[in-house]
Amino acid sequence: MKPIFLLLLPLLFFLQAASAQRSDLRLERRVKEVLAGFRGDVGVYVKNLKNGRIVAIAADTVFPTASMIKVPILVGVMDKIEQKELDYHGKIVYKDSLYYAGEDVLGSLKHGEAIELSKVMMLMLTLSDNTASLWLQGLAGGGQRINQLIDSLGLQHTRVNSRTPGREANRTRYGWGQTTPREMATLLEKIYRGEVINHGASNRMLRLLGRNHWDEEGLSATPPTIEVFSKNGAVNASRSEVMLVNAPRRPYVFCIITKNNQDQRWDADNEAWQLTRRLSALLWNYFEPRYRR
Repeated sequence: MKPIFLLLLPLLFFLQAASAQRSDLRLERRVKEVLAGFRGDVGVYVKNLKNGRIVAIAADTVFPTASMIKVPILVGVMDKIEQKELDYHGKIVYKDSLYYAGEDVLGSLKHGEAIELSKVMMLMLTLSDNTASLWLQGLAGGGQRINQLIDSLGLQHTRVNSRTPGREANRTRYGWGQTTPREMATLLEKIYRGEVINHGASNRMLRLLGRNHWDEEGLSATPPTIEVFSKNGAVNASRSEVMLVNAPRRPYVFCIITKNNQDQRWDADNEAWQLTRRLSALLWNYFEPRYRR
């Protein structure tokens, strides 16, 4: 009778081969070259949506979401719409108590002024309006309910922390929300494939995610003729972006998140933003090397 380790060898070889096949090692080497020397912590997840091959570098590390948390908030609001508890085209009334200090458009509304829910959702995603986002978080049922929805999608680390009972310690550590590069990219992929709530709701969310005003980082590396669904986030020590690029030959999704950044400037040449541009350019040229307008 053969020793058990000899019997297990074929299975081990199969698992190793499957893992190697799933990882794009050539692209991984090039991504690591781009990341080398970054002064901070960085995580990256990339997936070729045509063949499923990935690059995962610290992809399961938990990072702050900053404004990327607005994608889970979007899911929460859309679920309320599907449950007929909110009306996408219905009017909701702004109150001064909703104001969140900053440069938000919604905060310029007068107390008692009505605005269509769809426009508030647009402001949250297109302009990353924080007043709109916190209002929508409440309308979605709060952080606890949003977290339950995200958990039901199999995402264990993506959570709303701010204004969410029981998550005060997480808020102190990560801020408004937390996620991993793999999970945020996976959430966008699930929406793309029509797997979040239902196909119609996913399509509506995609349209909203395809109108990002903040297009000078990762988005700047893709041609303006290409459809991209995205959300970015930024606080002093963390910059992030998730993008699903509907490329003609090989569509792909990727997420890059940084934390503990030494360069905390808000200038265009911030080290993390430059890193995001280089990574996005690398991926576009890798997946669509022969694209011509």
